[in-house]
Amino acid sequence: MSSAHQRQMSRPRKESAMASTTPTSDKYDEIDDFINATVTQEDPQQRQAVADADAAGLPHIQVAPNQGKLLQLLIEIMGATRVLELGTLGGYSTSWMAKGLPSNGELVSLEFSPKHAEVARANLERCGVNDRVEIRVGPALETLPKLDEEGGDPFDFVFIDANKDDIVEYVEWAAKLARPGALVVVDNAVSRLVDTEPDTDDPASRAIWKVYEVIANHPSLDATAVQTVGHKGHDGLLFALVTE
Repeated sequence: MSSAHQRQMSRPRKESAMASTTPTSDKYDEIDDFINATVTQEDPQQRQAVADADAAGLPHIQVAPNQGKLLQLLIEIMGATRVLELGTLGGYSTSWMAKGLPSNGELVSLEFSPKHAEVARANLERCGVNDRVEIRVGPALETLPKLDEEGGDPFDFVFIDANKDDIVEYVEWAAKLARPGALVVVDNAVSRLVDTEPDTDDPASRAIWKVYEVIANHPSLDATAVQTVGHKGHDGLLFALVTE
């Protein structure tokens, strides 16, 4: 464990003035339901995309609706026209981000599993955004160098929601393929920190600990992370701005 980590973990937690009314996990779920029923505005085609992914046996690990809407809004706020996604799964998060793009926008999504890609393509067609999405099948660490070799326009926004063992390499590639001013968002960036230490034997958890150190010392990234609660449990998102 680094000395910085020891100092942070040894600091006493401040008592919250609202500690006596801290919501239970059930209440967090109820609040998520309220948010999703009002401002999130998930459409029926997206709900069906989740149902079809479940029916096909895909793992139920897609982003929550309000998190998907956050990705859409970030893309719209930035005026992004080119988006890179690592980890398509059933295309649910892909559909949200594609909705944030203009009609001439492009989203390149990398997916390891041909089965997942097949389900995602059908879902994206149903959602009416397939014309903006290209799914590339294969290991991301093989596909990313090919994107670099193609020499296309840099990406404005990168969402990383793939296997965590290779998260450090994914972030390095994101910084390389994105333009200055682009935003990189990493999903599931907190939950593995709860029950592990930096020297854990679990490769995925060890990689999550490491990616914080890598980003903190990266010459081209400025970042923070936020903890989240709700239907996805206790987790968080890591946000990194590409500065040069």
